[in-house]
Amino acid sequence: MTGLRWTNLTEAERNDLLGTGGTGVLSFSTESDEPPASIPVSYGYYDADAAFYFRLSFPPGTRKDDVIANPVSFVTYAETDDGWRSVVATGTLEELADAHPDSVVVQGMWAVRIPTVDIFERPRDEIEFHDFRLDPDTLTGRKSVPE
Repeated sequence: MTGLRWTNLTEAERNDLLGTGGTGVLSFSTESDEPPASIPVSYGYYDADAAFYFRLSFPPGTRKDDVIANPVSFVTYAETDDGWRSVVATGTLEELADAHPDSVVVQGMWAVRIPTVDIFERPRDEIEFHDFRLDPDTLTGRKSVPE
C-alpha cells in the first residue's frame, strides 16, 4: 500500500508558491455545531513580513458580517511538475480601513497583487469591498515527495 508522502516547504519554496498573490480558500470559524464559513478568495502576499492581504466583498445578505471577526484559516495550493504544493495560514483578520498610509501594513498592501475576479451578479462598482490583512499565527507549507 502506498501512502501519501510529503515534506515541509522551505521558506524560499513557500514564498515562490505564494508569489505576490493568487487564489485560495478563506475559512471562518463558526459555532461548534456548524461547518466553517469557507469562501474562495483572491489574495496578495508580502514576503517581507509574511502577511496576506484580502479585498473582501460584502454584498447584501452575505454571512461575512457575522463571521469576519472570527479566527480564520487560509489555504492555497498548486500542482507543479514536481508534484503538489500547499500553504496553510491561521490567525485573525485585521481591517485596514483605519491604518495610517505610512504604516507597514499599508506599505505591504501596495506591494502585493490581488487578482481581480468578477463573480458577482451586480456590477463591481455596486459591491462594497473592505481590505484586510492576515498576519498569521501559524504558517506552514508542504510539498509531495516523489515515490
